[in-house]
Amino acid sequence: MIAVKQFFKIIVPRPVLNFFSGFFYGWSGNYQSWDEALKKSNGYDSPSILEIIRASALKVRDGEFQYERDSEVFSSIQYSFPLLAGLMWIAARNNGCINILDFGGSLGSSYFQNRRFLDSLANVNWCIVEQPALVKCGIDDFQNRNLHFFYSVQDCINTYNINVCVLSSVLQYLEKPYEKLDEIISTGVRFIIIDRTPFIKGKNKITIQKVHPAIYKAKYPCWFFNESEFRDYMGINFNCLLEFDALDRANIKSEFKGYLFERK
Repeated sequence: MIAVKQFFKIIVPRPVLNFFSGFFYGWSGNYQSWDEALKKSNGYDSPSILEIIRASALKVRDGEFQYERDSEVFSSIQYSFPLLAGLMWIAARNNGCINILDFGGSLGSSYFQNRRFLDSLANVNWCIVEQPALVKCGIDDFQNRNLHFFYSVQDCINTYNINVCVLSSVLQYLEKPYEKLDEIISTGVRFIIIDRTPFIKGKNKITIQKVHPAIYKAKYPCWFFNESEFRDYMGINFNCLLEFDALDRANIKSEFKGYLFERK
């Protein structure tokens, strides 16, 4: 079976594979509202999904695997080098110290991904704001002297002087992403790094993402953002220092991208 899959990957162009995979998993639909898409989704707060994420993250924490992304474990790390470079550049401007607000950071996926480099810095506080069940699990099983978990952005801001906010593969899963950006921007944070976020040329689009069943069974509402509108919104308060391609791909016409923004 593996040989057959590899054969098709070789002879069939990726856009064709992406198109047909969309019949089984991936992104589909064009919904008029978030509520409409949510009614046709499932698994968002499932305890079983949390346990899958926890089990994978524990394997990385304990050194069984090098890296975890979206609960899938890997024997080697797939770096987002623009994200890492941005973090190290910000730390270099602050005498090797960095306080990171990782909104929607799960149980520390990006922290463990970049830990080898972060450990070379003078002082690191990687602060994750997540759903309550994930925060409790994070505090119980993953929190350490560098990795911290908070129930709200305000709790995090009250505890640490945040240098940079990381938003990696999270904005598209929020019902009101621009309201959350407003909240983060209002904290006065100097830098924002966006990563693994889908953009399209047309108007904003609400889809449903069906997760590959090899990972877990779930369907989520998911935004695809108009890139020009997003850039205009961020441009009110921030300069774009870096734009880069992200690792993800979708079965609908889009680009997953990242940005490094600095407050004007």
